[in-house]
Amino acid sequence: MSQPKVDYETWILIADGEKALFLKNLGDAELPNYEIQRVEEQDNPSDREQSANHPGRAGDGGKSNPHRSAFEDTDWHELAKERFASDLADILYKMVQKNRFERIVIVASSSTLGELRGQLHKTVEERVIGEVPKNLTNHPLGKIEDILTN
Repeated sequence: MSQPKVDYETWILIADGEKALFLKNLGDAELPNYEIQRVEEQDNPSDREQSANHPGRAGDGGKSNPHRSAFEDTDWHELAKERFASDLADILYKMVQKNRFERIVIVASSSTLGELRGQLHKTVEERVIGEVPKNLTNHPLGKIEDILTN
């Protein structure tokens, strides 16, 4: 999709794997005025902080070959990011059910955008007018307005 036109009352979801801003344009496409409607954040420490043990080990070949291999441990940090995208998809679906927005632009890091895209309900997909694969969650509103206007 090309750069979407963010008109009056178009919503914008700015997200990464840990934080999401729901914005609404109270201006127009040329002179935007984004206002924060909702903020979602999750506490997601690094995987090292969340892992309890070393990876498990298993024997590969009986008594004659006592070789042992490690199991790959779960990456809890990445799993939490995937769950956050799923939570955002649920929030968007509930917002559509309440008719909170007619149009929305999704601006997210590439990985979050991919996860989110796979989770969106059809009624939400129908209202997505554009996607921007960028991580803007830590940018000030004025900078976000500039990036999405140009």
